Amino acid sequence: MSNTAIAPETKIDAGSAVSKVAPNPGVVAHLADLPELQAKSTAGPAGSLNQLLDVSVSVTAEFGRVSLSIAEILKLGHGSVVGLDRAVSEPIDLLVQGVPFARGEVVVIDDRFAIRIREIVDPKFSGKKS
Repeated sequence: MSNTAIAPETKIDAGSAVSKVAPNPGVVAHLADLPELQAKSTAGPAGSLNQLLDVSVSVTAEFGRVSLSIAEILKLGHGSVVGLDRAVSEPIDLLVQGVPFARGEVVVIDDRFAIRIREIVDPKFSGKKS
């Protein structure tokens, strides 16, 4: 863009038509001289996962499921036992954001439960619908 001064008696409207107006002393208009925009370079190559490394996600260990009626739920109390649809010998599912990610076994480390991963699963072939 050029830095050409427009005479004070010239008016430019939205339709780019130029018309003459009464001179206004002391007012000088200039076309803006803006630099051309350049694309910013990214920190890493395209498709880099480095930008996602600090994102937190929800990880869930699923021992099993059960469907109960409202009446059955209302009967539950302290000491009630709810049976799940999974045998003790079956692996525990580890889900990331509700999507199956791995299977493993429950272990105890000090006084806390943990999951030892035995298999990483492909969500496409997990057989579960979340």
